[in-house]
Amino acid sequence: MLLSLILQITQGVADSAASVPVAAPLQPKQDTLSLLDLLLKGGYIMIPIGLLSIISIYVLIDKFITIRRAGAVSKDFMNNVKDQIKKGNLEGARSICKSSPSAISAVVEKGIARIGKPIKEIESAMEGVGKLEVAKMEKNISILGIVAGIAPMFGFIGTISGVIKIFYNISLADNISIGLISGGLYEKMITSAAGLVVGVFSFVSYHYLNLMIDRTIYKIEASSIDFIDVLQDPQS
Repeated sequence: MLLSLILQITQGVADSAASVPVAAPLQPKQDTLSLLDLLLKGGYIMIPIGLLSIISIYVLIDKFITIRRAGAVSKDFMNNVKDQIKKGNLEGARSICKSSPSAISAVVEKGIARIGKPIKEIESAMEGVGKLEVAKMEKNISILGIVAGIAPMFGFIGTISGVIKIFYNISLADNISIGLISGGLYEKMITSAAGLVVGVFSFVSYHYLNLMIDRTIYKIEASSIDFIDVLQDPQS
């Protein structure tokens, strides 16, 4: 009899458990954001960061074209100039320089214009033109250095101001939830990420353009040495 009673109780518990609905597993909330939506969530601080990014891109493209033109001469440029000088055709040598507008040709053309004067005077004139050409290449590059420094600062300002607002809202809220904290926090971190991206881009661009200038200066110096060598030894 006792065994029969135990079997009945066990059967009743099993039936009760079977009748309880099984809860569906929790599914993570699916919510995708486009890049534009993500940037817009950064708030008003994204406006100066966006302006800084446009400025850095413009300066990079403008100076890249300028520096590349400054060092762009044909491989036979100096050989053609030296051949004309050896023949005594100075106008022909100057025509070659004018047909190839660049910092290198400008320096060499200044040297041709001073032929007949002491070597020191020729070197001084070419050096002066070289400095002017370098100054043209370096103009406005410092803007990239400034952007690289202040863009991350704007990003951090946006994040800090956002965090202050989040904690202020928490102080006013009766019920504190993870969504209240994390939702606002990730939006404010967008400004830090954007500022760092613009800062890194400007920093890399600044040093890349300086490397281009260094290579162009080397070409100018090499061409100047070749030119002076021809004047000192026309038969070489």
